[in-house]
Amino acid sequence: MMEADESEVVTHETAPVWAVFADLMSGLLGAFVLILLGVLVVQMDLVANLKMEVEKRRIEEQRRMALEKALAIPLASGRITLNDGRIGISGSVLFAVNSDQLRPEGRLLLQSLVHPLRVYLGERNEMLMVSGFTDDKPIGESNRRFTDNLELSAQRALTVARGLIEEGMPSSQVFAAAFGAEQPVASNANPTGRALNRRVEMAPVPRTPNASSPAAAAARDRP
Repeated sequence: MMEADESEVVTHETAPVWAVFADLMSGLLGAFVLILLGVLVVQMDLVANLKMEVEKRRIEEQRRMALEKALAIPLASGRITLNDGRIGISGSVLFAVNSDQLRPEGRLLLQSLVHPLRVYLGERNEMLMVSGFTDDKPIGESNRRFTDNLELSAQRALTVARGLIEEGMPSSQVFAAAFGAEQPVASNANPTGRALNRRVEMAPVPRTPNASSPAAAAARDRP
């Protein structure tokens, strides 16, 4: 009788130990599953982001190649440059120093750009941003038509935009922006660098959702 009682005591003492061990294992298994799921989610996000980046680069490369093809002739002549989708034109080709009046050779260059740019923009439903830049030398006292370099760059950008429109570019496809002496591409410490900074850039940009509306077009065409 005593032996039976002792057996029951051992059984009762052992059962809770196994129950605690089972609960511990269940908790560890649950934690492992959660960690595994977290790792899988992170990996899936990484793969998705990588695919998006690859697709973005593929589209950008296609756009660059299409733009190069459209502008093959002026690019080959060296009259323009193409860098990261931005078409660069030296200010000396378009304007005299401190002037916003197009040179004859500048007008001819714009004529050669209108048709390929119209086709390129039309196929992609994009617009052309014309940006004006200057060096950092202040406007001379002898030329008070412009308050500062920002105004000069604005007038030059407008002149180029209007020149493109006069040569056949739809006014709904082009707009102007001014940067003055900001965003130089070379040092302003020497004449060579300043000449590089006096430039006009043109870049295709996505059309805003309401850009093609009649109201937006009227606002752009209003003097």
